Amino acid sequence: MENVHILTQRVSGRGDFLPFSAEHTPNNETTATHELVAELQTSLVIEDVLAIYAKFTKKLLNFTGLQFQSTLGTAQTSESDTNSTPYIFDLTIGREHLGQLIYFSKYPLGKAIESKLRSLHSALVYPLRNAMMYSRVLKLATKDSLTGLNNRSQFNDILSQKLENCRRYQRPFSLMLLDLDNFKQVNDKFGHKIGDDTLKEFATVLNSSIRATDTVFRFGGDEFAILIEDPEFKTNQVVSERIMQFVKQSSLMSKHEVTVSIGYTLAMSNDCDIEIFSRADKGLYKAKASGRNCAKAY
Repeated sequence: MENVHILTQRVSGRGDFLPFSAEHTPNNETTATHELVAELQTSLVIEDVLAIYAKFTKKLLNFTGLQFQSTLGTAQTSESDTNSTPYIFDLTIGREHLGQLIYFSKYPLGKAIESKLRSLHSALVYPLRNAMMYSRVLKLATKDSLTGLNNRSQFNDILSQKLENCRRYQRPFSLMLLDLDNFKQVNDKFGHKIGDDTLKEFATVLNSSIRATDTVFRFGGDEFAILIEDPEFKTNQVVSERIMQFVKQSSLMSKHEVTVSIGYTLAMSNDCDIEIFSRADKGLYKAKASGRNCAKAY
């Protein structure tokens, strides 16, 4: 990696200097860059990698925010102010395009500073790519590939955590199980493509029906679950009614006469995962036995 020379840059017309240190020697700069590389390799979380890089780079450039945009979404450092002028750099490794690194700064970037930042990017790209790969693997392990919802494995982990919090800290919650009515006939009559579209539509309905504190899961097929951060039956009723109303309003689901049956229960401090799941499942059975397209508590 070529040496990174730390310069000063005058802001045209202002008579002052950007905060770039001119007192470092090339050896000190090389040592600092090596230290940056070592620090960047201490985390596989994209936001942490950005934070480490930003802390180092802020010694060179007084930017107000740092953002990384990729196919995984947008990540940025905490307290980023993105109202300043954006300076966009493409990050690549060979022919692989990782994404765009965006600095937000009130000061203009001269050619020398741009060159310096591009040199620093060579220290960032490999740790950043490793963090991106880890994020993708983690997502595959915890997300349903069709709907993007959390999967059954993630449900088991989160349910166990919530039960432990319920026992130790008296943090009650509710479990809701959902099953699509008439879904099998959609697959049988119209094929799996329409069936998949229906499942994705229902996932959208569920995400639109819950609060930020609630979590949605797909177990597989047309079976779903929601963990609700509220111990009140009334909250479950409100969420259930909202889901059924959105399903009714969906042109795709209405066209194929797909509705939803729902069962829910409240967690108790002495519950285990089997007990709370069994009660919610009995609530779902009651909904099915009552003619479907309804919600029942147990």
